[in-house]
Amino acid sequence: MLPRMSGFDVCRELRRRGIETPVIMLTARGQIVDKVVGLKLGADDYVTKPFEMAELLARIEAHLRRTPVAPHPVDGYAFGDLRVDFRKAEALREGVAIELSAREFQLLRYFVEHRGATLTREELLNEVWGYNSMPSTRTVDVHVAWLRQKIEPNPRHPQFILTVHGMGYKFAG
Repeated sequence: MLPRMSGFDVCRELRRRGIETPVIMLTARGQIVDKVVGLKLGADDYVTKPFEMAELLARIEAHLRRTPVAPHPVDGYAFGDLRVDFRKAEALREGVAIELSAREFQLLRYFVEHRGATLTREELLNEVWGYNSMPSTRTVDVHVAWLRQKIEPNPRHPQFILTVHGMGYKFAG
């Protein structure tokens, strides 16, 4: 009962555009034919009114458990006075090139793609280096320190790559 477009139309359009976000239809239309149409159009679940909030929350949690969160690939990004083009492997501060190693570019890209998330050292080792759990290595810390030296205005007081004590790092650029 949406204005201008039905829920079926919204779902159809989302899927036509390739948007894979889970869709749970909340509707007063409770006939089997409506449920089947909604699911065939691409809805992941169909809940009829009235419903209990606890059930809806459980359904949302179930879908989120099964839906991997894939980062959106990033070709370029700007933060502070920096501009980074990952396709060209080029980083510029106010138009002046900054020399970053291939691994530093990979690390920075991973931070940018996961900005705002707390990333553990183990995750960074697995995803950027391709290592399977080497908890005693200082590789991540050393590379983060080198990257901070190159991109932070004041590496002693970082504002882009933050340390989350006891957990890892967070990109706030």
